[in-house]
Amino acid sequence: YTEAWDADKKSIHVMPDTPDILLAKANAANVSHKLYIKAWEEAKKKGYDMRADAIPIKTAKASRDIASDYKYKETHEKEKGHYIGCPSAKEDPKLAWAARAMALQNDRLYKKAYNDSKTQIHIPVDALSVQAAKECQTLVSDVDYRQYLHQWTCLPDQNDVIHARQAYDLQSDNVYKSDLEWLRGIGWLTEGSVDVVKAKKAQELLNDRLYRTRPEQLKFTSITDSPDVVLAKTNAMQLSDV
Repeated sequence: YTEAWDADKKSIHVMPDTPDILLAKANAANVSHKLYIKAWEEAKKKGYDMRADAIPIKTAKASRDIASDYKYKETHEKEKGHYIGCPSAKEDPKLAWAARAMALQNDRLYKKAYNDSKTQIHIPVDALSVQAAKECQTLVSDVDYRQYLHQWTCLPDQNDVIHARQAYDLQSDNVYKSDLEWLRGIGWLTEGSVDVVKAKKAQELLNDRLYRTRPEQLKFTSITDSPDVVLAKTNAMQLSDV
């Protein structure tokens, strides 16, 4: 069934100059790593000629000399001991400049003028800000806000005073517990208390020895002429091999 289709598939021919084929070839050339490094590989095969006086070599040597710690400090080492001619350190320009830079970076010296002038401020007593602060303090003051009432003087034999004293005595914790003061320091044994008696009764109820009576403690004598005993004897005689 598929033999004709398979044979037809092998006979299809696409022209090499169609736009799709050309686009695929261009894309393959763009993404090809081999073509990407082809020029570099050919340049490596030709070799190179680098002379000692070439510009890149001189640039590298100059950069190395600049970056060298020895070359960097060579001028400083040569100038050591040549600072002669200044009678004091203050007259030396470099030392004066260093002291000036240190003074600018010092936080204490930076705030010295501010700290000196901080305590020299004089404000008149009738300034608007001072008056506003005083009025605000008066408004938020607890002394002026609360007006305590005067102390009333009452007769001790008035009915409302007597009633208030009785109410205070009833609410007083000391008066409420005064009848228990005589119990302090008195020893008390738990024997005979409600909890102890309750525990003893519960123990007696749960005691197996008191709840059950053992059979050997019961006095019992079997009756020999009872119907069940006579029947048992008769059955034994009938089943006896003798």
